[in-house]
Amino acid sequence: MRLKSRHSLVIVVLFVLALGVFFGVRTRLNDAAPKMRSPVQVVKTVLAQQQSMPIVLRANGSVSAINNVDVRPQIQNVVRAVHVREGQEVQAGQLLFTLDARGDESNVAKAQAQLASQRADLADAEQALKRNQELLAKNFVSQAVVDSARNKVDGLRSALQANQAALQASNIAAGYNQIRASIGGRLGAIGVHVGSLAQPAGAPMLSIVQMNPIAVSFAVPERQLAHIRASYPQGDAPIVAQLADGSELAGKLAFIDNRADAQSGTVLMKAHFANADRKLWPGTFVTVRMTARTLADAVTIPAQGAITGPTDTFVYVVQPDDTVKMQKIDVLAIADGAAAVSGLEAGTRIVVEGAQNLRPGAKVRETQPAAAKQNQNAL
Repeated sequence: MRLKSRHSLVIVVLFVLALGVFFGVRTRLNDAAPKMRSPVQVVKTVLAQQQSMPIVLRANGSVSAINNVDVRPQIQNVVRAVHVREGQEVQAGQLLFTLDARGDESNVAKAQAQLASQRADLADAEQALKRNQELLAKNFVSQAVVDSARNKVDGLRSALQANQAALQASNIAAGYNQIRASIGGRLGAIGVHVGSLAQPAGAPMLSIVQMNPIAVSFAVPERQLAHIRASYPQGDAPIVAQLADGSELAGKLAFIDNRADAQSGTVLMKAHFANADRKLWPGTFVTVRMTARTLADAVTIPAQGAITGPTDTFVYVVQPDDTVKMQKIDVLAIADGAAAVSGLEAGTRIVVEGAQNLRPGAKVRETQPAAAKQNQNAL
């Protein structure tokens, strides 16, 4: 009986100890639970600013020549001389090629001889008409003789005009043997040499590309077209082209296409650039930047501060007691990492970093600047 009582007493003592441990652990968990449910979150905040915000568009642009001419002969003939070299800069009217002009020059000489003969015949006929008119006045010849002389003069004058036209045509044909540059620019590869047969329907003898000024073609979203036309009614919007080496050139908008591309939803535009230094080269690509419009007195925040929820866009606003609340906003535009918004007043402090774990009512504190951390470590 005594042994059984001792066993019962041990069991009671163990049970009491187990209850004590259980309630002690539970109390500690209850004390720690509020701290785990609502810790202070470390965030980075900024103040919403009120300022003018330019809406800058960026697009990929391709460089192309404003004028590009393929040089071909107007007549079939043999090349006698090449007066330029590949890659040379030429001026409008500069002589490029000379063709074999011997046949055309002989036609010119023949037409000149015929014209001289016609002029001599006309002079004789005019003298005869004058004499017959004098004789008619003295009644030595009849009126028929005078009329015949006048008809001969008229016929010779018509023939002289025809020969003058023939001489002009021969001169034009002879002029085709000298091929000159129709525009100024840079020459491409020359496709013929001395002795080659140049043909109007054949491959170009060479091409001339106008290098200065030069054009850059690019496409902008069609939704921006109304803003661009409203901001620049004269179509002279300033354009900046950024080259591969990082340098930039300034130009002006010169062309807006008369229709939008239905597949891409873009509108083609062209800008002209001065290119005296030949920094822009036809066929290359550049980055184009232009200001579509400017939002005056817009409330702006860093773009990462705007959070897109299931139904609305919102920001976390820091309250005077260092808690946060959700505030719905509308994003009007985003440019260069900044967002212009409505539904928010300038000077409002919002969270821009660390918002992923926030909930309305959560306590926050500002993250310690890097400079302050370095000072503490130095101490």
